[in-house]
Amino acid sequence: MSKTKTSAGLLPYRVRAGRMEVLIAHMGGPLWATRDDGAWSIVKGEYDEREDAYAAARREFTEETGAAAPEGEPLALGEVRQRSGKRVVAWAIESDFDASQIHSNTFSIEWPRGSGRQREFPEIDRVAWVDSATAALKLVQGQHAFVQELERRLGEVRRLD
Repeated sequence: MSKTKTSAGLLPYRVRAGRMEVLIAHMGGPLWATRDDGAWSIVKGEYDEREDAYAAARREFTEETGAAAPEGEPLALGEVRQRSGKRVVAWAIESDFDASQIHSNTFSIEWPRGSGRQREFPEIDRVAWVDSATAALKLVQGQHAFVQELERRLGEVRRLD
C-alpha cells in the first residue's frame, strides 16, 4: 500500500507600498522549463513522521535556495492536498529575501526520456516576489490557498493595530 507523500514549506512574504508580496519558486528541470502559469510552488520538500514539519520546511528552504531560511515568527497556514494527493503544510514568515541569489540543489533524471543518459537539473531554477493575483496564476493548483490564508491572517493583524 502506498503512503501519501507529505511536504512542508515556507512562504516568505513582505509588504511593499501597502501591498503584500510572496516569494514563490519556479520548478526546475526539463518538464517545467517551458511552462510558467501553474509551474511555480512555495519552497517546499518532502519529510516523514520522524521529522518536525516546521524544521523540514526550514531545511528544504535552505536546500532549494542555497540560503538560510528566514528568521522570525512563523504563521501556520495549514495544509492543502494537491491534485496528485500529496499533502503540503506551510508557514509564512516575513522576510526581504534577495531573490537574485539562489543556488538550488539538484536532482538527476534520465533525459531525454529513453536515452539512457542521466542529467542533473536544479530543483528550482528561479524565485520571484509576486503579488497575490500573480501567485494565483503561477502557483500549482491548490497552493494559492496558502496565499489566501496569509492575506486573511494579515488582515486580522491590521484590524487589531
